[in-house]
Amino acid sequence: MDAQTQNTSLQRLQNVERRVVRVLDIAGGVMEELTNPSGPRRDLVKTLCGEFMQSIKDIQVTLREEIKSACEYRPFEKCDSNSRIANEICFHKLQYVLSQLDHLQITVGRYPSSD
Repeated sequence: MDAQTQNTSLQRLQNVERRVVRVLDIAGGVMEELTNPSGPRRDLVKTLCGEFMQSIKDIQVTLREEIKSACEYRPFEKCDSNSRIANEICFHKLQYVLSQLDHLQITVGRYPSSD
């Protein structure tokens, strides 16, 4: 994910955050309308509920796209980290082999020589 893609992703997530706040405002508006002493205006409640549902769907779509994009993120794709990791693994394998050789040498040293 390059800097421009990260920036775009952050912008989309900021937009989602704004839409979540808007959805909460819509829900609050519906609650206020339902508690109206003269009774709720059906057309307003219907409009707000439609806007609420559409906003929720839009948020879900955007978040799914961002999650999918994050799962495809390959941080070491264009660098030499793979070779460094492979070298670290080889280093640890060599350390293990050397320790086993040391143990073998100690074991051999315990037996008297046949000279």
